[in-house]
Amino acid sequence: MAVYNPYNYQKPRNILRPVELKSSETEIQKKHVNKEKVDLYLEQKIMQAKPEELTFLLYDGLVKFIKKAIIALEDNNYQEVNYNSQRSQAILDELRSTLNMEIPLSHSLDALYEYIAHKLIMGNMEKNVDLFNEALEIAEDFKTTWREAFDIKF
Repeated sequence: MAVYNPYNYQKPRNILRPVELKSSETEIQKKHVNKEKVDLYLEQKIMQAKPEELTFLLYDGLVKFIKKAIIALEDNNYQEVNYNSQRSQAILDELRSTLNMEIPLSHSLDALYEYIAHKLIMGNMEKNVDLFNEALEIAEDFKTTWREAFDIKF
């Protein structure tokens, strides 16, 4: 049985290219170069990915940022909690904006994404790790299910 992808993804159009550095690099500039290599790798990975793989990468990022928010909350680093919670919400916004609403499954996914976003917002406002953990559990289920449904090897 084939699984139908309910997303309307297109490849990113405006990917920024890294800036060339001068030959006399400081330690900070060397770190910047390494970050640029990682960014180029991610750019290539994204540009070559199938739509199903792009969705998986979004789920992976969602899980990663929720986990970072939980760790920051446990360390009482509220600025990082807020930052990672907002990154998670941005991923949910991207997932929601690309849903093909002509497919009935998309309405259910949209409601679940909204629910996760609500848990993240409330968890961030109340600094409640239980709300973040609830959002994380659902996000991890999405990621695992998506990987299995499309046999993604990342």
